[in-house]
Order: sequence, then structure tokens, then C-alpha cells
Amino acid sequence: MDDILVLGATGKTGRRLVRLLRERDLPVRPASRSSAVRFDWSGPQTWEPATKGARAVYLVAPDDPAPIAGFVDQARRNGPVERFVVLSGRGIEHVEGDFGAGMATAERAVAASGAEWTVLRPNEFAQNFDAVEIMGRAAGRTIEYVELTPAAYRAELIAEGCPEAVADALGEMFALHRAGHTVEPTGDVRRVLGREPIAFADYAARAATAGAWSV
Repeated sequence: MDDILVLGATGKTGRRLVRLLRERDLPVRPASRSSAVRFDWSGPQTWEPATKGARAVYLVAPDDPAPIAGFVDQARRNGPVERFVVLSGRGIEHVEGDFGAGMATAERAVAASGAEWTVLRPNEFAQNFDAVEIMGRAAGRTIEYVELTPAAYRAELIAEGCPEAVADALGEMFALHRAGHTVEPTGDVRRVLGREPIAFADYAARAATAGAWSV
């Protein structure tokens, strides 16, 4: 069948990837817990039907590292999958704690699989920090960014119903940023896309012109 299996096909990156592949008339197989092709990391019985005949997999690493190696091995035998693309995260090698464990495990698993592999290590998709000032300036409004201490941020998350494990993971992620491990830009966008990256200020100006933040 030679399909490209996209895990997390209803998510932030997966649904966009599915659309782009279809626009190019490539054989894509969207899979998630709610898709026609069902896939669940906690349900190994869903893995074989999802991977059968697939030649490539877009893998969004789960938080729990436990099932990853087994899935990669099963996909290699059942597809047989010849290429993995893993959505990981920048700077995970500097993280202490559970945040990033799934991503690090996925990176190691595909590297040891014998298949071709690519690891994508994006920074934040739309981070705060200077972004708030830039968006406010582009929209012609004053937007105040209130910085919380790590402890206050964790407490507020939990008070809003966020599970403690998720609050801890988010704290570890932002600690990574505060330590400066994700500050320096790389040349990867230019190298992969063959064009200059778009500055956040330019994106904000376009979004404001399009009415993205109009109220």
C-alpha cells in the first residue's frame, strides 16, 4: 500500500501534515484515537491495523516512553516501515525530570531501528516572552504580560484543574527556556525549506492586518 501513516492526525501538526500530503496526492493514512484508522499508544492492539502496509510513519512522541520501542519494532516488521519522522523538542537533552522522556526515547528507538529516520526538534510553536510585546505593537494595543514565578505558575495550573504531572512537565519545559538552552537560532529552517525564516514580528504584522486579534 505504501501509505504514509500520520500519528496524532487530529493534532496541531498532524492535521496540517495530512492536508499537505493530500494536496500533493500522496497516499496518507491519518490515525488517532478518533480517526477512521484508530491508533492509541496505550492500546497495542491498534498498532498492527494502523501500520499494516505503511512505508513511512510520522510519530508524535507520547509522554510515556514505555510503549515506544515496541511500536517502532512492530512497525518495522508489520509495514514494513522504511522511514520514521519523529516530532521531538529542542534542548531535551538538558531536561531533568520526566519532561522529554518520551521524545528522547523515540529518538533513540528510530535511530536504532535500521530504518531511515528524521528527528524534528522545534522550539515553541508560539511562545510568550517578547511575543506579547510584538503582537501588541502590531495590533496597536497595549497587552500586559504578567510573569509568574515557577511555583506560582504551578499552583495556578493545578487550581485550574491541570493534573500535577502535567504542571510539573510544563515547569520543566519553561526551566529549559530560562536556562537558555533554546535561545540561539539554528540554520535549519533555511537549510530544510530553502528560504529565509519569517521573523515573528513579520508574522505578527500579517496576523494583525488579517484581524487575528480583533475584538
